[in-house]
Amino acid sequence: MSLAINTVTPEGICLATDSRQSYRNRKGQARIGSDSASKLFKLTDYAGLTVTGPAFLPENGIQKNVSKFIEDFKNKNNLRALSLKVIADKLYSFFDQKYPWREELAKMPHQIEKELKSKGFEILELSQEKNAVKFKYKDSQGNIKNGIAGINQLNFILSGYNPNGNHETYMLYIPGEIQLRRSGEEKGKEYGAAWTGQIDVVVRIVLGRDPRINNLPFFQKAINDVGEKQLYKELGGLEYNISWGTMTLQDAIDFCDLIIQTTSAIQRFSDGIIADSGDIPGVGGPIDIAVITPNKGFVWINKKNLKVGDTEFNLDAVPNISNQNLKTKKAKTKK
Repeated sequence: MSLAINTVTPEGICLATDSRQSYRNRKGQARIGSDSASKLFKLTDYAGLTVTGPAFLPENGIQKNVSKFIEDFKNKNNLRALSLKVIADKLYSFFDQKYPWREELAKMPHQIEKELKSKGFEILELSQEKNAVKFKYKDSQGNIKNGIAGINQLNFILSGYNPNGNHETYMLYIPGEIQLRRSGEEKGKEYGAAWTGQIDVVVRIVLGRDPRINNLPFFQKAINDVGEKQLYKELGGLEYNISWGTMTLQDAIDFCDLIIQTTSAIQRFSDGIIADSGDIPGVGGPIDIAVITPNKGFVWINKKNLKVGDTEFNLDAVPNISNQNLKTKKAKTKK
């Protein structure tokens, strides 16, 4: 599943991703396919893109890496003079057609029905709503339970500077919608962080809760008692008070690096949560980091290289962003 994170500061923008590709085999076992996948891309001189979700998409009956489709998108569109909003719309339209999520959604009711019946459960309700399938069933002990199954979303973070100099960050969810998360022209949206993928660790650290809290019966009862809006307002008091508006670009790099490293470490020592064990250790491998500034544009800070043995081959020249180089704490300069 992986993890991508974006942090916007007054000095510039940071984008970071891990490099792991994971999947479940035919037996349902979690497997690590690769620790060298690329999930962070330069779209233009002043815009970057991250991707999480399905690692492969079909083309002419052959599964191909999602990075191949991102390169196709870049080559088929002259993005340089376009606003980030226009790029977001084009990107969404492109991948909404490439990702066959509608076909997967159509198959889902039959798959759910087959799985429940194989366990001896009685299906009470089964319906498709928007991009998910909701169902109700009676288990072998006679307990009535509800369930919901959704499509594995293809998620993008698009962030950078428009031709007019205004910075913006868009979140794209396919299937789903496009959301404007950061804008230098909207008060309250100027600076902050956004993330996609396996976000449970970062949500616990920064927001003070787990995103799966909605599945707990006491939480649903609390929603009925006080209302969802009021409940989340009170939970908002647990969020760490981070001064994004005074954060330096180096701080943003350190923050993104820390979150991905911490997520990878927690997954190493755990197997999901007690209420939902067996999670895929989908975050790992080298951390790719890039920054975007109004003056220098898109600059790689840390990018994995191709290598044979101990010999590395750097396909991208990495220019200095200033006299005092930005760095990750474990970064090493190689000549």
